[in-house]
Amino acid sequence: MLAVQVLAIRGPALPATLSGLRIFGPYAALALTAAISLWFGRARIFLAVLCISLAYAAYRSMLGGGVQAPDARTAFAALCVFVPANLALFSLLSERGLLTVFGLRRLLVIATELAFTFWLIEAGVTEFADWLDGHWFDFAWLRASPISQGALAVMLASLVAVSARALAQGSSVDAAMAGALLAFCSAAEKVEQPNGFGLLTSCAALLLLVGVLQDSRRMAFRDELTGLPSRRALNERLMGLGHDFTVAMLDVDHFKNFNDTYGHAVGDQVLRLVAAELGRVRRGGRAFRYGGEEFALLFPGRGIREIIGELDALRANIAQHRIGLRSADRPAEAEAGRQLRAGQAARKIVSVTVSIGVAETNDKLRSPDEVLKAADRALYRAKEKGRNMVSR
Repeated sequence: MLAVQVLAIRGPALPATLSGLRIFGPYAALALTAAISLWFGRARIFLAVLCISLAYAAYRSMLGGGVQAPDARTAFAALCVFVPANLALFSLLSERGLLTVFGLRRLLVIATELAFTFWLIEAGVTEFADWLDGHWFDFAWLRASPISQGALAVMLASLVAVSARALAQGSSVDAAMAGALLAFCSAAEKVEQPNGFGLLTSCAALLLLVGVLQDSRRMAFRDELTGLPSRRALNERLMGLGHDFTVAMLDVDHFKNFNDTYGHAVGDQVLRLVAAELGRVRRGGRAFRYGGEEFALLFPGRGIREIIGELDALRANIAQHRIGLRSADRPAEAEAGRQLRAGQAARKIVSVTVSIGVAETNDKLRSPDEVLKAADRALYRAKEKGRNMVSR
């Protein structure tokens, strides 16, 4: 964004053959982001792009000559309020799709704001812009800004809300929303500078596009239940390794029977427990969820002798962990449940064990696929020997 702003102020003018980019470049960036967000099912990003696109269309049709004329002033006030507020709203709401009752309601909000703005302009009503333009604080930089103090307050509140959401969730989509909102606010500040609004609008669109692509990559390479990298991430990492590494394959013993007995919710709790223990492994080990109840540990640059003790400690830690099952008649209210659990112990305690197979590169096992298959065979040997053990 900083580079874009410097380019807007000090960048060279486009040659005559490329002058169309100044007008249609932002439309192209917005259209690309809208198409990708629809393709990946990111309705929140699409709605944000729609709001910014409407703002850019208003800029091209009404604000190119400045924001002093009554109609331009009203339109500028409306987009400075509605676009930030909408981006904050869409960031705080959950992803519910576009062509659903939730998505249609959100589209209706945008349509209502658009109709309200058209009515203000057609009826010549200036009270909305006048109220926003109240001078509550008398600072020189506020007087110099084309954005009214009321709109600045909305922008600031929206930025705080979106940034807090992004920090709390750690989501690339929410981070992109915050970046796009900041870019749009900067664009509004530079509405009277040539090329400034268009360049920063394009920046907002591309930030949203990066957020969509990064979030889609996260979904492809990270397991949602455990938070560990997925099997695809393991395969990609294996292809980039050198000649010395060790792979350990880990499987939860009798997991199907455990799921059938205690239910999938408890089974998911077990998988998260195992993933948490895997995340504490030292010696440079990196954990992956391979599939189902099976996990993998990758130790680049390590041999079996260096990590065998670590694997046995991991097996013992999981076996010693106790899981308390809550009773089926627990209260539905969270507070009542906490009070009940504070006064009594869990009805039943369960635990699980794991079997681990490990293999390393050598003269016979040179490729990652060969090492992985050898570790898998070692895992089955551990199961055949009675489970809850580490086998080579």
